[in-house]
Amino acid sequence: MFNIHNVKTVSLKTAPYYLALLLICFACADQDNKQGSNQQTEIVKDTIAYGYNLNQFNVLRDTIKNGDTFGAILNDHGITNKKIFTVATKFRDSFDVRRMVVGKPYLLLKSRDTLNTTQVFIYQKNKIDYAVVDFRDTLTVFTKSKPVTYLEKQASGIIQSSLYLTMEENNLSPVMTDKLANIYAWTVNFFKIQKGDRFKVIYTEKFIDDTISAGIHRIKASFFEHKGVPLYAFGYENEKLPALDFYDEKAQNLRRAFLKAPVKFSRISSKYNLKRRIKYYGYKLRPHKGTDFSANIGAPILATADGTVTKAERKGGNGIYVKIRHNSTYETQYLHMKKYNVRVGDFVRQGDVIGWVGMTGNSGGPHVCYRFWKNGTQVDPFKQDLPASKPLSSAFHEDYFSQIKSIKAQIDRIEY
Repeated sequence: MFNIHNVKTVSLKTAPYYLALLLICFACADQDNKQGSNQQTEIVKDTIAYGYNLNQFNVLRDTIKNGDTFGAILNDHGITNKKIFTVATKFRDSFDVRRMVVGKPYLLLKSRDTLNTTQVFIYQKNKIDYAVVDFRDTLTVFTKSKPVTYLEKQASGIIQSSLYLTMEENNLSPVMTDKLANIYAWTVNFFKIQKGDRFKVIYTEKFIDDTISAGIHRIKASFFEHKGVPLYAFGYENEKLPALDFYDEKAQNLRRAFLKAPVKFSRISSKYNLKRRIKYYGYKLRPHKGTDFSANIGAPILATADGTVTKAERKGGNGIYVKIRHNSTYETQYLHMKKYNVRVGDFVRQGDVIGWVGMTGNSGGPHVCYRFWKNGTQVDPFKQDLPASKPLSSAFHEDYFSQIKSIKAQIDRIEY
């Protein structure tokens, strides 16, 4: 608990900061904004929310609008400038009033009497976290989270056109598509999945207050059959390991040293071809030493492996491009970017966004030309026997196989 009269003296050195806060806290919103307000006072019966019994208050709900400030909102509802200033300065570690976002909801809890006094302000930061300012008795300010539960679910599907449409037809979140694409990014090009490919997945979904879905939490295990090849993936974590990772039924890591593609959900528009001849150039030999991935302008371009950026520039027909050295053997290059997102000398991790798809240089359409070097020579990445990441250490095998035994049996029982 804090005493609202325990306000620190403002020194000349800190005066500009507090002056700025005063402007933030006490600026009045434009009347035009107020006219668009959705404030509604309601009497709630037998509802517990945010730790309060709402039937003990008159409840007013609204959202933050352009021009709204914490001070202006609370001033309009009878809170003194002294209390507003105390919240904004003394309790900013618990609730920084400068960070309220337009569109976020808030509640005012008012006394159920003729005075209709504002007693509590609640700001919803996101679906789970909220800040509370309780003006009753001793002023208190704190941030809390709604109770979150995790419900295990399972799903399956047979692909008729695309993974995204299959998810939609099975009333599954698009987030599921992205999570599966991340798990199998090293083994499956999801733009080239075929009709008849199929999947099964066991996952957990988050629920707020046991009723409101907050989306997919994580995938526990999945099975993807691509071109008749079965691919199991089991999420495994251990306090002695750096992070959650996915392994197959033999404890082999699903990750590879290189991603299959530098752009998610892209298609190959032109392959590596040393014998390419183009009609426009009189069928003269014009080797294509890269692989073109067609994608929309602005689509993120990903580093296909860990490495150090050696070039990030604009040059001739390459346009804007980035080149990465991964080790003494391998290098990759990404051409025709709209803009790069790294600098020479940066160390990037596999999957980091290094730039965005564009049409710079010699480019007839939006795409990224992906070039791959092995021992200083440009080669076709899809014809290389690229190394896999290290399998799960044998020290964890007993624990791993013990954990996946039942979940593998569970995923095998799921019907399509």
